[in-house]
Amino acid sequence: MARVIIMVIDGFGVGHAPDAEQFGDVGANSFFNIGECYKNEFNKPMVLPNLARMGLVRACQQASNKVINVEDVDQHKGAYGYAAEISTGKDTPSGHWEMAGVPVLFDWHYFTDKENSFPKELQQQINSATGFEGMLANCHASGTDIIAKLGEEHIKTGLPICYTSADSVFQVAAHEEHFGLDNLYQYCQTVQKIVGPMNIGRVIARPFIGDNASNFARTGNRRDFSILPPAKTVLDKLTDAGGTVISVGKIADIFAHQGVSIKTKATGINALVDATIEHIKTADDNSLIFTNLVNFDQDFGHRRDPIGYAQALESFDKRLDEIKTTMNDDDVLFLTSDHGCDPTWQGSDHTREYVPVLAYHHHIASVDLGERSTFADLGQTIASIFELEKLTYGTSFLDELGFNM
Repeated sequence: MARVIIMVIDGFGVGHAPDAEQFGDVGANSFFNIGECYKNEFNKPMVLPNLARMGLVRACQQASNKVINVEDVDQHKGAYGYAAEISTGKDTPSGHWEMAGVPVLFDWHYFTDKENSFPKELQQQINSATGFEGMLANCHASGTDIIAKLGEEHIKTGLPICYTSADSVFQVAAHEEHFGLDNLYQYCQTVQKIVGPMNIGRVIARPFIGDNASNFARTGNRRDFSILPPAKTVLDKLTDAGGTVISVGKIADIFAHQGVSIKTKATGINALVDATIEHIKTADDNSLIFTNLVNFDQDFGHRRDPIGYAQALESFDKRLDEIKTTMNDDDVLFLTSDHGCDPTWQGSDHTREYVPVLAYHHHIASVDLGERSTFADLGQTIASIFELEKLTYGTSFLDELGFNM
């Protein structure tokens, strides 16, 4: 029985989606705009031979009618397409749940006030449940900016730094040593029980270290506390059928650990790729290895660093040879994303974009998958590969992959 590897290039779009106007994102195009910035900076195109060979450039051109500044390749070997999102939001849980076959068709709750974001009643409820006398920040903020601004006060007072963004999140930053990692996780678990019923998608623990504002830095011990998907995902169906789902990075957190058999944490793109390769070497048949490469979104998209993003893409592209070499004859690799995060766009939030859908196995030809109307097409295809019960949403493109199970 085949194995499937999904690698999510977090926050990587290929052109604004059909409903982008509702989100103020008409014109956003993560891939194209990264390529333009790179060309302007270095007077040469990005070098992404493996991604281009799999069809990423073609997918973006079809999605946006834009010619990407990427060095050309002569031969193509892979299936390529682009998918629109039907979930109501452009956030991490919505994107991942939809690609696993369960779109979010309800409205998340958001803390929309930029200042004094959390209502007094909610603050009182949280303080009472956690035993703290208050919280710092209580606003929309960039995670790195807020710890630089309030980290020293946090150490002095012992109060957690609580903030949010345009996503449906409640984020908590705290110092690993002064506040304690376990205390931070416990605080976030308590908060999640309070805000989960409000349809707040995630409570995110954001630990950091350092001595003062000049050297505070977030660590890799982030943890997301999510509500459960509203229905069984392809992860649940595979584990129910006796298969194995291996989470690399924050996948387990995104799915509230439901339907996940094995969990591996790693910090940084290379470490996440290393962990994925190790699982490819050792995973049993009938396994799904599901990796989230959070740093593309976290370190470059949100921080509006297109050059850093481009260079990270080039580095990741070089690792694809190792991944392919490690794959068995009947393994299938999928590359996709959960939303856009155009580093050239206004603000620092996600962007409503098409995401790439790329597929590879050792015997694949060049296959045009075209436009997919929902991310759930990926989940339905995975259900087909593992011969699972059909999902409610999505259309399988397994037949187009030329893959014999």
